[in-house]
Amino acid sequence: MSASACILGCQGLELTQDERAFFRDARPWGFILFARNVASLAQLRRLTDQLREAVQDEGALVFVDQEGGRVQRLRPPLAARRPPAARFGELYERAPDTALEAVWLHHRLIAHELQAAGIDADCAPCVDVRTAEGHGVIGDRAFGERPAVVAALGRAAVDGLLAGGVAPVIKHIPGHGRARADSHQELPVVEEPLAVLEATDFEPFRSLADTPMAMTAHLAYTAIDPDACATVSRHVIGTVIRGAIGFDGLLMSDDLSMRALGGGLSERARRALEAGCDVVLHGNGALVGEPVRDLMAELRAVADASPTLSGRAAERAADARAAARATQPFDPAAAEARLDELGLSGTMAA
Repeated sequence: MSASACILGCQGLELTQDERAFFRDARPWGFILFARNVASLAQLRRLTDQLREAVQDEGALVFVDQEGGRVQRLRPPLAARRPPAARFGELYERAPDTALEAVWLHHRLIAHELQAAGIDADCAPCVDVRTAEGHGVIGDRAFGERPAVVAALGRAAVDGLLAGGVAPVIKHIPGHGRARADSHQELPVVEEPLAVLEATDFEPFRSLADTPMAMTAHLAYTAIDPDACATVSRHVIGTVIRGAIGFDGLLMSDDLSMRALGGGLSERARRALEAGCDVVLHGNGALVGEPVRDLMAELRAVADASPTLSGRAAERAADARAAARATQPFDPAAAEARLDELGLSGTMAA
């Protein structure tokens, strides 16, 4: 069955009848879950089954943001509380090979926990390059300040997720580390020259250009396109992401509900797709602490603006799904023990 070029969220712990009917008709390519959708392992398995049943597609990907640190939707007792990326970057400065091993184990364990819950795509790793002047919205979510280190640790993270049958999404392409504002709240503007961006921010994404999926950055770069946010800029997507960086995987927007984007949701979705995003994402979970608005109305607006996946976008979508299928043998207890030796294991403490 053909799918629409969108990834959509849902309201609660179980699908309502209205949501089932909507998803059946809208046929989103995938789904994304937030903390509001998570209560227990059994509940998550039911919900992920319900989502796939609603679109009559057992292969529909279910996404979540599970990085470790501040960005972790599944928490104890459902999944271990895991350290942020910056901890691995600190280890890299002392023992590079050990840090690469630790990052792989960290993400392999995350994949193990997600697979148990019926989730097969992770919006991770964050391979933005941290900068001293950057807003804390990235902060310790980044592996570090050196592009080569971020790229190496990002590769280990991608490989760990793939080994566990979970498709990774590198973010936030082409680089969010210099943003001086939180894109959940406003549009950040990056004013560094293109040569600086090429040598730093873009480099980890260039090194990981063969990753199945990437998520756009909701910010504007004055040296590339001063008039448009990257997510809705043909120039940023065509010239930089597809061109200079060479990323040819599935490109998804960051959450359309974030305030960095102006206009209504239909307009946001349309502009992102016209600019070159393969799919748009909307879960209305971006503004932490705020009540969910009329989610169904917002989802309908995004779905109505999302055409059927076709052409190269459909091929990229198929490749991304295929990446989430091959799970390699794994001993989670041994992995946790090794991370514990390094002081980087997860904890089930609340």
